[in-house]
Amino acid sequence: MKIERIYEDDDLLIVNKPAGVLVIPDRFNSEIPSLNKILETELNQHIWVVHRIDRYTSGLVCFTKNEVAHKYMSTLFQERGVNKYYLGLLNGRVIPEEGTIEKAIVEHPAVKGKMTVAKKGKPSITDYKVLEQWPLYSLVQFQIHTGRTHQIRVHVQSIGHSIVCDELYGDNKPFLLSGIKKKFKLSDHDEEERPLINRLALHAYKLDFNKEDGTHVSVEAPLLKDMAAAVKQLNKWCPKV
Repeated sequence: MKIERIYEDDDLLIVNKPAGVLVIPDRFNSEIPSLNKILETELNQHIWVVHRIDRYTSGLVCFTKNEVAHKYMSTLFQERGVNKYYLGLLNGRVIPEEGTIEKAIVEHPAVKGKMTVAKKGKPSITDYKVLEQWPLYSLVQFQIHTGRTHQIRVHVQSIGHSIVCDELYGDNKPFLLSGIKKKFKLSDHDEEERPLINRLALHAYKLDFNKEDGTHVSVEAPLLKDMAAAVKQLNKWCPKV
């Protein structure tokens, strides 16, 4: 698996993670390929993990090439010195189109591996802004100011929406062209429709920060093919609202 490198210098390596790839090995199933091991094989050297994103979220992940940089970058992430932006394709129209969700997040009391909003949880802040909107879907930019587990997914659910194909906080339904295109027909060689998106439609697209020496780093990762194709088809077949 070839991983797209977005930024690289003597201290840092920032890559565009494909959806479905773990950032670090799963302690229960070490046979699943992980991003850090793939990159270590490519580089033929050890790299340090600075932060993580969910397995089925695509986008930017930052690693360091030495311990000094790792210590600085880890502290920078912990102290909110990194501006982190995501793009998500949501079910439904989002109103108002811009705002801040400030709701504490805690582990779900009944469902293992799931989170929920609750007053006794950890403070969590997410800014959002609608970039494009259609009758049934919205493309939304998120900036997270805290790094809670499933933060964007939980906050989106708390305002009555879900990210497309979210199995935990949504309906887990794939994004199908037949759902937005009138008179849709399968091609002659297809027995069933193949989804445009069949994974969590969330992408970590921008990181912005200063290195220890003062160098400003601002990087963006383009949407992966599945999300880009969905947006293209929405613009082709659905009116903007």
